[in-house]
Parts: sequence; C-alpha cells; structure tokens
Amino acid sequence: MALYERALEALQRHEYETAGNLLESVLRQYPEEKELHERVRLYLNICQRQATHRETAPQTIDERLYAATLAINGAKYDQAIAHLRLVRDEDPDNDHALYMLAVAHAQRDEHAEAVAHLERAIALNPENRALARHDPDLEPLRDDEAFRAALEAPPAPPRVDRDRDRDRRRPLKTRSAR
Repeated sequence: MALYERALEALQRHEYETAGNLLESVLRQYPEEKELHERVRLYLNICQRQATHRETAPQTIDERLYAATLAINGAKYDQAIAHLRLVRDEDPDNDHALYMLAVAHAQRDEHAEAVAHLERAIALNPENRALARHDPDLEPLRDDEAFRAALEAPPAPPRVDRDRDRDRRRPLKTRSAR
C-alpha cells in the first residue's frame, strides 16, 4: 500500500492533483479492497473539492494591498509585485503601494527598482522616509548609496523676509467674513 501512503503524503502537502491521481490509481490497482475504497473515495472527494476551489483574485485596491502584504509576509515577492503593480496602475499616487513595491524589490535584491519606488513613496508622503530608516525589510538596501541619499532629510526651505511676503499675500477670508 505504498501508493496509498504516497497519496496521503501528497494530500498533507496540499498537492491535491497529485494526491487525486495516486488515489485513483489505488482504486484501479486494488479493486478487491472495499474498506480501503471508502477511505480513498473520501480523500478523493477532498482532493476534487480543493482542486476546483479557486481563490478569487483581489478586485479592489484595498484587497490587492492586503493580498500583497500576505505575499510579502510569505516571501512570495513575485506575487506581491503583481498585485502592487495593479494598484500602482490604478492609483499612481498610492504611496503605500509604492513603499511596498520598494520592500518587495529590496527583498529580491533589485536595488535600483526598490530605490526608485521608495523615492516616489517619500515624495508623495514624507513620513515614509522615517519609516524606511527603521524598516528591517529594507535591510538589503542599507549599503546602497542611492538608498542612503533618499533617506537624507530634504534641505530646509530658504528663509524668507516675512514682512515683505506678508504685503504680497491677500488675507484669507473665512465664510463668516463674507
């Protein structure tokens, strides 16, 4: 019954198609084993249900961000990038998606792509700079000069003569002043 044992091992590994094929072989090769057939049919039923169960693809931006988060946490960076590119295509200014793209590319040691996404994420939301400074997921980039430059604080705006500028600006009117 090594065939049956291999089928159960495949089932435990969630390899439903393989398990199903092995279980069908058990039915064919051991037609006289009626008691075994009951268990085999039960497991075959599980395999068929699982093989036909299709995860629905995320449809909304939030669903895609969630799916990408799960993919990154599971080290499935290609899958994460696929979800995040869809978000980016639909909402090019989504700094969260861009930051996550930086993380996924950093984990794949694709420094140029990671830094480009991070720079854009920081430009859209400067809080991402502080987050990136301490994010362990960006560790592969720590020695990258472009990464370090992206984390530097932006230059302070030039100091202006406030009295001179005040004369040029019109006072804002509130609704009650109208």
